[in-house]
Parts: sequence; C-alpha cells; structure tokens
Amino acid sequence: MTPTSPNPDNQERTSFFGLDIPFLHHLGVVPEYARDGKSRVSLELRPEFTNSFHVAQGGVIMTLLDFAMACATRSAHNHPLGVITIDMNTSFLRPSIGKIVVEGCVLKTGKTINYCEAVVLNDAGEITAKASGTFTLRKH
Repeated sequence: MTPTSPNPDNQERTSFFGLDIPFLHHLGVVPEYARDGKSRVSLELRPEFTNSFHVAQGGVIMTLLDFAMACATRSAHNHPLGVITIDMNTSFLRPSIGKIVVEGCVLKTGKTINYCEAVVLNDAGEITAKASGTFTLRKH
C-alpha cells in the first residue's frame, strides 16, 4: 500500500495501484497486489457496510469484485490509465462477514475487450460470491 497526498482530514490517501480512488479509500479497501493479470484486494467488514441481516451489503461486495477484475485487467496490459467496466454478472453464494478477500483474474485479453472473473473468499477459504465481467482499456 503506497500513500499519496494527504486528504482534507489529514489522513494519508491510499494509492490503488497508481490511481486515486476516493470511494475505495473511504471504504478502507486494501490493495494487496495486481500483476500478470491477477489481483487481490481486501476489506475488513465494518457494521456500516452491512445489511439488515448484519452481513456484507451486496453493493459493497460488487464494488470489490468490480475493482479486483479491473485491477487484473490493468495489470495484464500494464495500462496506467485504468479500465472501464462494460458489464458484470454477480452471484451471491453465502453471506460475507469478517475480513473480505477478493481475487480477480483475466480469462482472456484482447486489443479492446478483456474477459475477467473474481471471487470473494471468507476466512475459511470458501467462496461467498463470484463475478464475471467485461472490461475495456481507457483511452484518455
């Protein structure tokens, strides 16, 4: 994790593999690695990120899945500008609680379109959610 410029609250901002992403910083997402078409990020689930069942709210899970796949795509192309999600399909298999770990990978790279998948793992190593997505490299 590489800090960048301080935010208004005098907390160091997290660099998300070279990008400043305020929403992920706000959530407390930890970028662990992104290289060779694979990525890993994590988040310690806090009460404000849960739903009425006191498990991770689906939007939080989808955010992490999307980011993990995007990081994997950027790392496969060594592309500094970021990527854009074209579509994403998510399946929730069991509740996510505690520390959330998300691993993403590129299934197929192309000149413009990249196919990816990502999984959310719980502390026992079980998959709690999974996603597939299509991404394109940002041009400017």
